[in-house]
Amino acid sequence: MKQVFNFNAGPAALPKEVLQKAQAELLNYQDSGLSVMELSHRSKQYESIQNHATERLRTLMNIPDDYDILYMQGGASLQFSAVPMNFLKEGKTANYCLTGSWSEKALKEAKKVGSTHIASSSKEANYSHIPESLELSDNPAYLHITSNNTIFGTQWRTTPDLPAKVPLIADMSSDILSRSIPVDDYSLIYAGAQKNLGPSGVTVVIVKKELLERCPDNLPTMLNYQTYAKNSSLYNTPPTFSIYMLSLVLDWVADQGGVEQIEAINTEKANLLYHVIDSSDNFYKGPARNDSRSNMNVTFTLPSEMLTKKFLQQASESGFVGLSGHRLIGGCRASIYNAVPLAHCEKLAQFMKDFHTNFM
Repeated sequence: MKQVFNFNAGPAALPKEVLQKAQAELLNYQDSGLSVMELSHRSKQYESIQNHATERLRTLMNIPDDYDILYMQGGASLQFSAVPMNFLKEGKTANYCLTGSWSEKALKEAKKVGSTHIASSSKEANYSHIPESLELSDNPAYLHITSNNTIFGTQWRTTPDLPAKVPLIADMSSDILSRSIPVDDYSLIYAGAQKNLGPSGVTVVIVKKELLERCPDNLPTMLNYQTYAKNSSLYNTPPTFSIYMLSLVLDWVADQGGVEQIEAINTEKANLLYHVIDSSDNFYKGPARNDSRSNMNVTFTLPSEMLTKKFLQQASESGFVGLSGHRLIGGCRASIYNAVPLAHCEKLAQFMKDFHTNFM
């Protein structure tokens, strides 16, 4: 099979061991005579898969018992609407930190529901850094952040400091499980699976039970978090195969030594690529400010559009996939999520050095 080095931003690389396990079980899951994709979501076999995923995620992330773990569909984009519909009540204001395109989209949906306020923004600096200060509105319903910004390559390094009664809500689609976080600092975390958790199709929601009490009864059933909490995410047919793959990825994370070990490897991968950028005498430039650089999405530019095209063409010919920057900003981007091996980052670093040398 042709070897490629997958740096796609999402859907992203999956661990080879996970793909092999899924392949082996695809036609006959645990001697059931059925594929996982054929199991009833009401069967004991599927119930075991989902329960295992929930227990494994709770252990890996140290999720306290007063949080529910829900499985939804619609990606993070559906959460942009679900969050304000559930928690933005009349007389309250939803606060948003703008750090990139996805936070802008989240704010856009919240404006359709009720009063909003921009608590911080780095838009004027082309989203090159995480804002340093917050200014909350009066009567804040919650503060929403996007913990990692895939397009601009920035990442929150610390949890925002908030008054005790203000819920913190985070879109962690692109850096969940990549590092240790204090879950109990957040009231709700949501993440589309297709970066670090598995294939596309399932969105994980980690929500404090106390916050669920605020969900209004008059919401559409499938947009109310209580529907999922009360029915163990089985009110309707869940994305069963995606949740099965999620459970395999979580097992893989545990086998690697847990989140702490994953974080150490991710830091090593990111430092390797940033070192090439920083030592290139401005041949490569990283638009993200050093103190806000993402360990998941390494963005960089070359001196000209001509060189960028040559770089991407030669990279493709050498087996590197997914290095084009987002269409909004161009340049290049290496997405180095959990499943991207260190060895692949080493090969990319060497390719970048060789390309630079050849055009000096």
